[in-house]
Amino acid sequence: MINLEVPKKFEQLVDQAHQAAAEFLRPNSRKYDEAEHTYPKELDMLAALLDGLSAAGGGAGAGGVRRASDKSKDGNRNGSNLQLLLGTIEMCWGDVGLLLSMPRQGLGNAAIASVANDEQLKRYHGKWAAMAITEPDTGSDSGAIRTTAVKDGDYYVLNGEKIFVTAGERADCVVVWATLDRSLGKAAIKSFVVDRDTPGFELVRLEHKLGIRASDTAHFRLDNVRVHKDNLLGSPEINTEQGFAGVMQTFDNTRPLVAAMAVGVARAALEETRRVLAEAGVEVDYDRPANSQHAAAARFLKLEADWEAAYLLALQAAWMADNRKPNSLQASMAKAKAGRTGSDVTLGCVELAGSTGYSETSLLEKWARDSKILDIFEGTQQIQQLIVARRLLGKSSAELK
Repeated sequence: MINLEVPKKFEQLVDQAHQAAAEFLRPNSRKYDEAEHTYPKELDMLAALLDGLSAAGGGAGAGGVRRASDKSKDGNRNGSNLQLLLGTIEMCWGDVGLLLSMPRQGLGNAAIASVANDEQLKRYHGKWAAMAITEPDTGSDSGAIRTTAVKDGDYYVLNGEKIFVTAGERADCVVVWATLDRSLGKAAIKSFVVDRDTPGFELVRLEHKLGIRASDTAHFRLDNVRVHKDNLLGSPEINTEQGFAGVMQTFDNTRPLVAAMAVGVARAALEETRRVLAEAGVEVDYDRPANSQHAAAARFLKLEADWEAAYLLALQAAWMADNRKPNSLQASMAKAKAGRTGSDVTLGCVELAGSTGYSETSLLEKWARDSKILDIFEGTQQIQQLIVARRLLGKSSAELK
């Protein structure tokens, strides 16, 4: 049974992550929101600190996770998935855009850690990896990828376009999703690690965005990019029975982390809003029914309850992964709930804080802008609901679209 308290062995991690967020991320939040596409130099020192913590068995970033292969049944495990989720919540309490700009903490690192073999793990250790999935013509349907990978001796030749690549310009390499054979559908989609200096791998532009402005978002074109066969993550064989399961395993690990990002941002907004309400003479009383309190307090309690539900779902998804339980359903539930809740809570906090919430004198308006992307990337709200419905109803993707 899952314990809803922070495990004692992770208490130091949570404290370290919160300290890093309070001393490094939060103070620079507004600065790099206004200086879009400027690399936050302050992160170099913080990244070095996180590397040291990771080497010592700690770590508070949003790097990759790897499912344990231990088949023992010696009770519940609180492992790397829960550890990273708790650290991510604290760091995004500081600033989600700056976390996404953290060297060696990219979503591509999560993909490598999830499915790479031992040689690939060693080769890309210490590298900063972005992830390139979305294309101009595919939208939310990852199975409709058009970027091709054609075998040529010991190499694959990649051609196509990728958009909305988080940390694409700054990363050392990019995990690119491509199809080996369009006629075989989702089963032929594989992921390749492409070094940024590979000939033909062209940065087209950086996007100007509503939120997470500290993080660069890139558009790439791949023109006859030659990638060695050893850079293919997972098996090169096309298994039509397994279908899309191989590459989609990455999402089961990263979607709870995106849920954690939304939980962290929403918690920051709730804490600031409670302070603003208290200054205005509105106290939130947990010992009285909501409908007998000030309307603003009642609204705050509703937002906080919604936040707690998202937090618990995120914990469940990470805990299940640590305990070797299939968590695809729970990962999508956590991502859907936290993504929607993050937007609802941050916008609700802007409203409750009045002119303070809408002003740049507070970070509330920034958190409202930042949170929206967390309901979109790693699978939109609508896609998550579709996945949940398929799982609960026992329908295939062909049966329920």
